[in-house]
Amino acid sequence: MLALRPNCELCDRDLPPHDPDARICSYECTFCAACAEGPLANVCPNCGGGLERRPVRPQAMLAKHPASSERVVKTPDPAKLAELQARYREVPPERR
Repeated sequence: MLALRPNCELCDRDLPPHDPDARICSYECTFCAACAEGPLANVCPNCGGGLERRPVRPQAMLAKHPASSERVVKTPDPAKLAELQARYREVPPERR
């Protein structure tokens, strides 16, 4: 089950469980759409994976399986991010 992290790891914007702007990679690194499509260029700065729209958990299930309250904020290493983007920016996520 997805943790549904509460914020963008890059800019720390709030991303409530129902927010359609949340993006995640296969490791659940979480970013807002503005960061995913802007400075990150659809490349996760942690693993190099693609960033996809995070599914929304139905309200009725949030009571039983609440979203995470643990905030994660990371400043990516500029050199590592540049390397990942150079390697993967033009490669579709399913081919990385």
